[in-house]
Amino acid sequence: MKTNSSSWSPAHWRRHLETFGSDDNPVLVSGPRGEIEGMCNLGELTDQGRRSSQALGAYLRILYVDQLRFLPSIISDSEMVYLRATRIPRAIESLQETFWGMYPPHSRSKNFPPPAIILRAPTDETLNPNNGYCKRFAQLAQAFSRRSAERWNTSAELDYVNDLIGKWMPEDSQRVAIDSQPRLSGVLDTINSTLAHGSGTKLPKEFYDKKGMAIINRLVIEEWFSGYNESQEYRALGIGSLLGDVVSRMILSVEKNSKGKSCQLKRSDGTPSSINRSNATVKLGLSGCHDTTLAAILTSLGALKLETWPQFTSHIALELFRKDEESVSAAWKADEIPSPGGSAQHIRINDGIRQPFLPVEAMDKKRSVEKAPSIGRKKIDSLQPSARSKLDGYYVRILFNDQPVTVPGCKASGKHLDGDESFCTLESFKGIVDKFTPLHWKQDCWSNLNDPAFPVKPKPAGY
Repeated sequence: MKTNSSSWSPAHWRRHLETFGSDDNPVLVSGPRGEIEGMCNLGELTDQGRRSSQALGAYLRILYVDQLRFLPSIISDSEMVYLRATRIPRAIESLQETFWGMYPPHSRSKNFPPPAIILRAPTDETLNPNNGYCKRFAQLAQAFSRRSAERWNTSAELDYVNDLIGKWMPEDSQRVAIDSQPRLSGVLDTINSTLAHGSGTKLPKEFYDKKGMAIINRLVIEEWFSGYNESQEYRALGIGSLLGDVVSRMILSVEKNSKGKSCQLKRSDGTPSSINRSNATVKLGLSGCHDTTLAAILTSLGALKLETWPQFTSHIALELFRKDEESVSAAWKADEIPSPGGSAQHIRINDGIRQPFLPVEAMDKKRSVEKAPSIGRKKIDSLQPSARSKLDGYYVRILFNDQPVTVPGCKASGKHLDGDESFCTLESFKGIVDKFTPLHWKQDCWSNLNDPAFPVKPKPAGY
């Protein structure tokens, strides 16, 4: 703060990291070429991570600003965006870089304030599976991890992995195992981080053996995410509150859209499009989260069987579309709520799945709005017909690293857009998410502590 002033100014400074030297004296942390500037601490984003996150933001700008014209090219309304991250530094930094890529300084109006990023206290965090403060979820996670350890630790699969890399394990934990030190998941983290950062970080070639990598990925994915596939309680405590928030935001958009404006769009060839984009207050939600968040969402919805751990800067987009019955041809409105992260090398602009649309002038449409209490997080089965009918004509699409995925419970006739199962009706999607959206997450985190961890009968995800 400036002297005799209530205004704040930036403080410019450099940071160096320090560690123990060979004789316990303090030494500066340095890189492979002796550099001391820009060293990353644990949990921070590397320069490569910053570049890929900013590239994701630039891609989202091309798609939603330049091609679809869903978002403005110059942002002036801070209420249009909802930014949230966990307290982990790399999650906040990924979110900052992604938003910067979408809206670099020249694309912000003079009156646009610094964007606010929403954080939660650790005890309230639901943006990633919270086994640190949700005791019941920690119990469940430990039980599923132990089951994987008992199943695989002495298996032929891990014998193969140990023949490859066991000689590099520490003396007090010489066999690579699900629950070794380092854990098998930690070994995978290290391998993946070296793959992303060039020759200067490479491990011995045995760590990159194709068969060995496939085994490690399969076993670690089972350890961490099989609970979401099998247990309703696991889904509810691990990711249910977050998905409940997303669906609630979609419902709020539905209710606001009933009295909003719409924009007629055209395809790049000049023909009328079938999509309209909405004027809801919050048009963009970005969340700086984690690989465990993305995998928990996908597995809880039964939308994708992961074969490899989500790569750095992976992302999920959840899009809400609306059929406009006033249009002669089928028309859509969409509110986009993406989760950040997508890997830059997986991003393609025109992949045949999304066609570019170009807008023409907006048209006002008067709509009558039934005055009724907000639907919010009310369960779909408890809604009166008049409230439930508000969801008619709305569809949800999920994209993982820009590829559409399908929720199995949306495949039945009448539960998706005719001709495309990846467009799930909002009513069906809400009904699926409702089943594992907790009403009192913090209370549930301290309930059932003496109950068995595994369900009597597994409840498949995505229905």
